[in-house]
Amino acid sequence: MNISILKNAILVFAMASYCSIAFAEGSVPKEIAAYREMISDGNPAEFDEMRGEELWKKPGGPNKVSMEKCDLGKGTGVVKGAYAELPRYFPDTQRVQDLESRLITCMTTLQGTLESDITAKPFGGDNYKPEIESLVAYVVGQSKGVKMNVSLKHPKEKEAYEIGKRVFTYRAGPYDFACSTCHSQDNLRIRMQNLQNFSNAKDAQDSYTTWPAYRVSQGLFRSFQWRLNDCLRQQRFPEPKYASEVTIALTMYMAKNANDGVYAGPGLKR
Repeated sequence: MNISILKNAILVFAMASYCSIAFAEGSVPKEIAAYREMISDGNPAEFDEMRGEELWKKPGGPNKVSMEKCDLGKGTGVVKGAYAELPRYFPDTQRVQDLESRLITCMTTLQGTLESDITAKPFGGDNYKPEIESLVAYVVGQSKGVKMNVSLKHPKEKEAYEIGKRVFTYRAGPYDFACSTCHSQDNLRIRMQNLQNFSNAKDAQDSYTTWPAYRVSQGLFRSFQWRLNDCLRQQRFPEPKYASEVTIALTMYMAKNANDGVYAGPGLKR
């Protein structure tokens, strides 16, 4: 049997066992936290990080150029701590960008890859792993242990934050849902999963600093753009364009609210 498949099966079984015991004892959140701590040293996202590092350093795209000259906001080629300061304003594009949109900029300008090729299928599946997701895994892993420090100094950063705040509370769709429906109150839960309150600094820090993450139930590494896409899907909203202005603004709002939290990703989710 493939080792990664076997490992995923063990992780799923372990989580199911923990959750069933916790449900019986009425302590689901505590037991899920204990489960995550128990297997945190063996996060399969490490394989995505390694692939991402290889892709970062390897010449690619039509131009056969590596990503090592990509500026993520801390200078050309600097990856350490970069994710902890994203989203941010970039003078060369004259807009606020999150990690995924910035990687698209580098992949198109440095490597000559068409944006349409990158965004056509940006989320992985059982037999498909897009390069941008692995690059995301590598970059976020280089901010592990670094405090979140997202700035609102530039007017466009302030604007993005305010737009994100409005999007977060915007109610629409057949269920009249908003992000805030689930994430603006304390002590809410869906199924066995705690719902973090993003108006509470500690909750915002605990939640944001563990994404992107490896989803045990899916056996796949998932980016933050995927997380937003899936949340909007559950609200029955139209699927957002990958790395769109709306998703970047929403990310800015949540990232800024998580400031001073120590980044601990890639995380490990159920």
